[in-house]
Order: sequence, then structure tokens, then C-alpha cells
Amino acid sequence: MAALFRLIVLVFLIEAMFYLLLRIYIRSLRRERLETLWDERHPDRSGDSRDRDEFVRRAMVGFDKTLKSRLLWLVFIIPTFAIIGIVIQVNWQ
Repeated sequence: MAALFRLIVLVFLIEAMFYLLLRIYIRSLRRERLETLWDERHPDRSGDSRDRDEFVRRAMVGFDKTLKSRLLWLVFIIPTFAIIGIVIQVNWQ
């Protein structure tokens, strides 16, 4: 029973680490895309400015509700079901 508990904790920690890393990476890609969009629309005001930062901040507000952001939860779901399936298959035989 202790081995099962250790497995659950270890898998959860690894999944959480990958989730956080993927979330940071995907948010940085979105942020960079928005900064590039601002620079294309306003070539005279490209670079760091308060207006660009405000534009990016407003555009990132709804990012957590997008499909791409919600699909990150599959990092927790898919490996968990795979491990459960493997455990069931090994113990069934």
C-alpha cells in the first residue's frame, strides 16, 4: 500500500511539473505573438511601451478560457489513465 501511495505522489508531482512548464511555455508563445502583432500594427511605436504592455495584458486576460489552455489538463488525465490501465492489465493476468 505504501508503494502505491508513493507512486501516486510521484506521478502527481511529475505531472504538476510538466503542467507548469507547459503552461509557462504556451503563455510565453502567446505573449510573444501578441507583442509581434502590436509591432506590426504600430511600427512607429514598436519596442517597449506602456500601450503595448496594456494591449498584451488585456489580450492575455481571457487566455485561460481558450481551448489550448484547457487542453493542458490532459497532462494530468492521460498519464493517470495509462498507469491505471497498465496496473489493471498486469493484475488481471
